[in-house]
Amino acid sequence: MNNILVPYDFDPQTDQAFDQAIHLAKHIGCGITLLYVHEQQGFLASLFSQEQKEEILERISDQMDAVAANMTIKSGVDIGVRIEMGRVYSVIADVANETDAAFIVMATRSHESSMNKSLLVGANTSRIIRSARCPVITIGGKNHYDGCRKIMLPVDHYSDVEQKVQWAVKLAGIYGAQVNVAAALCRDYKERVREKIRTKADAVHKMISKAGIGCSLDIFETEAVEKEAARSLLDYAKKTGDIDLIIIMTQRGPSIIEFFVDPQAQDIIRRSEIPVMSIVPHEASGKGKK
Repeated sequence: MNNILVPYDFDPQTDQAFDQAIHLAKHIGCGITLLYVHEQQGFLASLFSQEQKEEILERISDQMDAVAANMTIKSGVDIGVRIEMGRVYSVIADVANETDAAFIVMATRSHESSMNKSLLVGANTSRIIRSARCPVITIGGKNHYDGCRKIMLPVDHYSDVEQKVQWAVKLAGIYGAQVNVAAALCRDYKERVREKIRTKADAVHKMISKAGIGCSLDIFETEAVEKEAARSLLDYAKKTGDIDLIIIMTQRGPSIIEFFVDPQAQDIIRRSEIPVMSIVPHEASGKGKK
């Protein structure tokens, strides 16, 4: 783990993501690449001459260098700057691969999603999450703990939990954190589904505890139906009070759509005030990639 990629555009929410990336970088002893993507498309771009565009990029470069230098001095973390042109989601994925980023840490409240409340997740955010080879940590809230006290690991009746468990154990070890295995039993679940969730949650709890990580298990009833399970889990996380990271898979079951982001995952990412780490299943992350 020698690099964390942070997309940055001077928006206050990207400052929040930058702060969280710095805390993570300190714990794992790595540097940060601060990336600004200049997207030269659309009506506004056509209003500027080439000379004006170059002047704008030069000013942005100076501002980015100043931000990085100031934060390097304050934090002691080595912070480099990249200025690139192209489509935001494509450039971020390419730079993450090129720099062999261990994580992408980014704001999820884009201008696009703030203007259109009907969007599940900002288009750039969704594309980056489903195409990234590394975990993507999205930051949607305004106030965050400086570090990580507890990691929440939601468990449902779908099959794949192994990758989530591995990452939970790894990050809990890095931060000295505990893990909270949480499962919501929705009112429309049949008893066989409930039993499957209980069995799986208990097995996950035992695996994490066996790895030497402090782990709690909470299986709770909710009046929500399955499609509203994300809200119940987030309400639970908020009431718990000391959960600082939620780890989810972008796909909960087999998908015929390449790089599909599961609706429940989208709902958690969009609504969560707590940082969310999204992991693409191994079999999906290898599709279409060299």
